[in-house]
Amino acid sequence: MSQGNSDVTPQLAALDEICPVVEVINRVSGKWSIGILVATAKGPIRFTELERTVKGISRRMLTLTLRNLERDGLLVRTVHPTVPPKVEYTATEMARELYESLVTLTAWAERNQPAIAAARQAYDHGAAPAAKSSSR
Repeated sequence: MSQGNSDVTPQLAALDEICPVVEVINRVSGKWSIGILVATAKGPIRFTELERTVKGISRRMLTLTLRNLERDGLLVRTVHPTVPPKVEYTATEMARELYESLVTLTAWAERNQPAIAAARQAYDHGAAPAAKSSSR
């Protein structure tokens, strides 16, 4: 083994510490999680209401996402003893805190969307000639 690779072990240890954080961020930023968290932050909501609110989600994906969010402590599932059973999902305090961060992120995205669109256009305009000349 060469001496140049001797610092790999500390880098791997740092990655191990980051991985749980990345896992949590991936979970809460998933395609369906944000919609579910936004819907539940407004108060208790039933499965069928979530299904209508989160456009395009399948029943299976809704079920899996709800279970994962419940497992992570972001949702509370309450089963009311009625016939048929009434099941409601409610955001936990931790999820409501996350919701506030999502509101802040959304506001940032809305404020900066024109600048991002302009930067993309400038990049695409400037990058297009270089891409054409390198493909010869």
